[in-house]
Amino acid sequence: MFEDRNYKRTFYSAPQSVQSFIAAFLEPTLIVLVYLTLLAWFGEPVMRSTYTLCMLVFALTFPGRNRFADHPASAVTDIVGSWLMLLLILGMFAYATSSFHYFERPVLLWWALLTPLAQIVAVEIGRRVLRWRSRQPWIRRTAVIIGAGPLGAKVARALQFGPVGGADCLGFFEDRTDDRLHPDCLGRVLGTLPQLSDYVRTHGVREVYITLPLGSQPRILRLLEQLQGTTASLFFVPDVFGISIIQGRLQDVNGVPVVGILETPFTGVNEVVKRISDIVLASLILVLISPILVMLAIGVKMSSPGPVIFRQRRNGLDGEEIMVYKFRSMRSMDNGAVVKQATKGDSRITPFGAFIRKTSLDELPQFVNVLQGRMSIVGPRPHAVAHNEEYRQIIKAYMVRHKVKPGITGWAQVNGLRGETDTVDKMKARVEYDLEYLRNWSLGLDLQIIVRTVRLMLFDRHAY
Repeated sequence: MFEDRNYKRTFYSAPQSVQSFIAAFLEPTLIVLVYLTLLAWFGEPVMRSTYTLCMLVFALTFPGRNRFADHPASAVTDIVGSWLMLLLILGMFAYATSSFHYFERPVLLWWALLTPLAQIVAVEIGRRVLRWRSRQPWIRRTAVIIGAGPLGAKVARALQFGPVGGADCLGFFEDRTDDRLHPDCLGRVLGTLPQLSDYVRTHGVREVYITLPLGSQPRILRLLEQLQGTTASLFFVPDVFGISIIQGRLQDVNGVPVVGILETPFTGVNEVVKRISDIVLASLILVLISPILVMLAIGVKMSSPGPVIFRQRRNGLDGEEIMVYKFRSMRSMDNGAVVKQATKGDSRITPFGAFIRKTSLDELPQFVNVLQGRMSIVGPRPHAVAHNEEYRQIIKAYMVRHKVKPGITGWAQVNGLRGETDTVDKMKARVEYDLEYLRNWSLGLDLQIIVRTVRLMLFDRHAY
């Protein structure tokens, strides 16, 4: 059956939860049902155009998003935003195919108004049902944790505040004395490790979470041998919280389980989406701003002798050196082993240069870097090579920001960290925001950063 018969899959993806399965069909089904109900209410016949619209809507909205565990305000915002986006897509499709005349306007108007209300009510009902279900004794699972250290306490809190239908933590098993335990675990130790298997059998424990350090491998193996004589589900929790995890994921490499710790978010489909969005947006922006580029080039040329474009060596993807373009804003240009950052009132900055730096117009040529594939529109800002060599030695995880292409703007910049980073603390804060961006990347986050950047270009006072 397999070309390589030595291959044996070790880890599998968790099966889809019941609520996620229901949510996958709930949104598209509700949208179609509301439309069909309104057709019946207005006495309109079901025609071929009706079937076409219903199939198109179902295809665009399936699978629906699981919002049952979201905060009510977040769920409402997400429902309304998704519905408006769908209406925009359907409107563009109808305009392109000249098919508006197939549908009655009163039906479409009421459909646009009632559909998000129906979804909000359905999500609230689902939330209340799940909350009721989670209170039923038969749905709760019992669990114990091996290890009463910081990681064990973290797992206990996760079980306590986890999703509905979670587990009840009965306590901990630990061989160490009380003075070596986490404060949250004191008074909850059920016994020592040799007593674990008997306790699991006699109390019908459903889940056991092992939080011992990797150095305790012999003890872990002995525990696994003991617990295999019970019916409890066993979970090993690796202690990876002491390091900065970027896009952590579990992979199966030809039967070998591999835990990804530091990985770029731009792999597979994400890489394609990121690159296409960069090309489309950069091309559109360059066409729109081409008159501005010409005027800025003339302004730079007239402000002082020298080239219009300043080319600076910076570190790009995987730390490789790239050439980044900017409109020249200074009389002298530093690009050597030592680079002095621009400061407020810097005598090197020309009057016109001060203006384009203030408004970030000096960065506009970098859209050409985006089309070249050296940069992205959104990503960690590239620093001069000299700065990278300085900060990589004193800031933890500094070079992790180079797991992706540098950007014209970034999460740090829209959160107030533009301009000069004259202290190590400021640079550390910028790096923290960059790492947060890598952990949470989405196309929606990129668009949010772009919108906030435009606003900052007009009103920010911290760039010079």
